[in-house]
Amino acid sequence: MSTRIDKSWSVLKSYQTSDGNRCVDVFRRPDGSFGFDEFRKDPEDMGTWTPVAYYAGTAYDTAEAALAEAVLRVWWLDEAL
Repeated sequence: MSTRIDKSWSVLKSYQTSDGNRCVDVFRRPDGSFGFDEFRKDPEDMGTWTPVAYYAGTAYDTAEAALAEAVLRVWWLDEAL
């Protein structure tokens, strides 16, 4: 998990590519809103998840709405579902 995802946010689901090098986390904030962000994991980063997009700042009313937007924004996610 990246430092971009605040420790007070709860990751509900993490979706990964088949090679395990990219993921999208869908999370819930303490205020009840939801969000998502995309990360990558490269050997040169020693396996650390690194943010590749800046989607975490947008709030959604439901986890389903956050995931639906993630599918539109993250090119590989639809196939991974």
